[in-house]
Amino acid sequence: MRLPTVADIERRIPRQEDFTSRARGTGLTARVGSALGVAFLICFVTGLWSGLQYQRPSWVPLGPGPTQLYRWTQGIHVVSGMAAIPLLLVKLWSVFPRLFIRPPTGAKERVLEAFERGSIAVLMASSLFMLTSGLLNIAQWYPWEFSFRRTHEAVAWVAIGSLLVHIAVKLPVIRQAFAEPVEDHDVDSDAPTRRAVLHGAVVASGLAVVLTAGQTVPWLRNISVFAVRDGEGPQDLPINRTAKAAGSVDTAQSPSYALEILVGTQMVSLTREQLLSMPQRTHRLPIACVEGWSRSAEWTGVSVRDLLALAGGAPDSEVVVRSLQTKGAFGSSRLLPSYVQDHRTMLALKLNGEDLSLDHGYPCRLIAPNRPGVFQTKWVKRLEVQA
Repeated sequence: MRLPTVADIERRIPRQEDFTSRARGTGLTARVGSALGVAFLICFVTGLWSGLQYQRPSWVPLGPGPTQLYRWTQGIHVVSGMAAIPLLLVKLWSVFPRLFIRPPTGAKERVLEAFERGSIAVLMASSLFMLTSGLLNIAQWYPWEFSFRRTHEAVAWVAIGSLLVHIAVKLPVIRQAFAEPVEDHDVDSDAPTRRAVLHGAVVASGLAVVLTAGQTVPWLRNISVFAVRDGEGPQDLPINRTAKAAGSVDTAQSPSYALEILVGTQMVSLTREQLLSMPQRTHRLPIACVEGWSRSAEWTGVSVRDLLALAGGAPDSEVVVRSLQTKGAFGSSRLLPSYVQDHRTMLALKLNGEDLSLDHGYPCRLIAPNRPGVFQTKWVKRLEVQA
């Protein structure tokens, strides 16, 4: 039995010219790639804004207004990521034959070819990682040990950087492709045309948006079958983490519960009944989560500003809010002075006219405008004014 030679293997590897589909072409690739680049850019910018909520530089002004800002930016972030998925698949299909181009013969040309292919490999790997990990985050399934948020943010910089390099290298080709018609006139009428593939990619991308955007856009909720949250839940509001998952069932329902307000050495404790006896405020505010879903609700409670005043705290204080939860991340959050000064920032006692359910944060929870849902701390135990 004769072992295959290098020549035998070479004959079995396809060549670019072996792919005869006329639906592929630089006109299609450039147009789909441009739409994909726009989706990536929107996703990157809105993702940066989301990241600033977690690690805010001192020069970035974050505050309670506009009320719906985080809701819309995070919704757009997830929707643009969903829109990118069919565009990326069509882009990969259109350039697939180029994988089988034989390397040039000259040493210099081979080095340049290796660098170009290497940059494309980085772009594809980072893009696939971003979209896949983003989808798994929406589904709240994390089959890995690393921090999703930090890794997702770091790889986003790799993806956008490699995308800019790719555009710079391919700019002459892109310009030429846009100057030419997307369709050849001699295409076999029985075969799918480039125009049909392009239209199909746009329609698929649009469907991905419509079938997901109901997480953020209420009037699309009934048709957004890809949305992981349908807007339903206890007291007409979805939840991400239950009291059982947070380890706060017993302490939240304890008769001895009291909210602690700490200002320097001054400590004030208030039972839930005492909180209910204070002047109540009612505001309609959204819960907006990093997974892309959001929902507005009517909240009733006591403003944080009024609570601090009981212990002699200034309205321009920075406050750490601590939870009763013993499991999971985000057991505390930090309120900047701009939030504390806003009377809409409150410890809610009621949701949509009813006492908070246990899973929504009973006996009281933080609610404030223009904040990620993970920072709307539930099962609040203490307010600590920072010196």
